[in-house]
Amino acid sequence: MRASAPPVALKAGGAGEAVVRLAIADGYHINANPPTYSYLKATEIEIAPEAGVTASKPAYPPALTKKFAFAEDQLAVYESEALISVPLRASNDASAGARTLRAKIRVQACDEEKCFPPQNLETTIPLTIN
Repeated sequence: MRASAPPVALKAGGAGEAVVRLAIADGYHINANPPTYSYLKATEIEIAPEAGVTASKPAYPPALTKKFAFAEDQLAVYESEALISVPLRASNDASAGARTLRAKIRVQACDEEKCFPPQNLETTIPLTIN
């Protein structure tokens, strides 16, 4: 499983959106956000604070609902790819230039038979303030 994000450009005082792509290997899925049951670990993203930039509440993609041998009911999951959008805002006094936002994504991967312990993926989001 891999996480990546294309570059984002913002104007000082402006808003935009970062999109973090989770590539999920064939034969695996990750729990959606929100998960079907509270005991399942939801996919969650956290953007580390960066001077002059504020990240707002992420928007998670719609889930697939699928039946698996290890669960009585269908589960809300992501397969293949999941795109998480994170609204960004640059402060009015944000200095121009390049920055790197750090993103940590918590996922719990499962195959057709079992779930694995949650893990953290990390990626960077290149950001330029004009």
